[in-house]
Amino acid sequence: MTEKEEIRRADGCRLPDEEQKKADVKFMRAAMAQARKGAAIGEVPIGCVIVYEGKIIARGYNRRKNDHSTLAHAEISAIRKACKKLGDWRLEGCTLYVTLEPCPMCAGAIVQARIDRVVQAAENPKAGCAGSILNILQEKRFNHQVDLTRGVLQEECSDMLSSFFRELRERLKEEKKARKLAQAQTQSQDEGEN
Repeated sequence: MTEKEEIRRADGCRLPDEEQKKADVKFMRAAMAQARKGAAIGEVPIGCVIVYEGKIIARGYNRRKNDHSTLAHAEISAIRKACKKLGDWRLEGCTLYVTLEPCPMCAGAIVQARIDRVVQAAENPKAGCAGSILNILQEKRFNHQVDLTRGVLQEECSDMLSSFFRELRERLKEEKKARKLAQAQTQSQDEGEN
């Protein structure tokens, strides 16, 4: 048994060869492009692509706020499109690339869709179900386990999320300040009319 096999068995993650690493970076960049689309419409920048036979067959980004739906996650959107593209609910032979570790709902959908492999960038310490909190993707009691590669472009994706939330906090702070100012002006006008 080689050292790489032992490491893989210890944490359950795939150790890709150099060619696969290059492809993983390429497709994760495509997922990041989807995340930026989400950010452009005010959504948390999480993006996803699904690859089959070396080609992207589906894309998705978060749309929860815009669609007013808890279900509008990047992975769910991409899975729905991939199923339609392949004409099957089973996505065997597919790899899903996502910029943030899947939540419980998305991890469950990935297992149910029989996706072979997931490549994730950033970890999700508050809701991650690919190893941070739980590992639904590789739960041995399920009838399907997913091959998992973690940390592809992790820093870039983490930075994108951090920047988004930092800008959101600043914007909300400014909006709150503007509301208080408007309330004070309205109150002052009301007092002047009396």
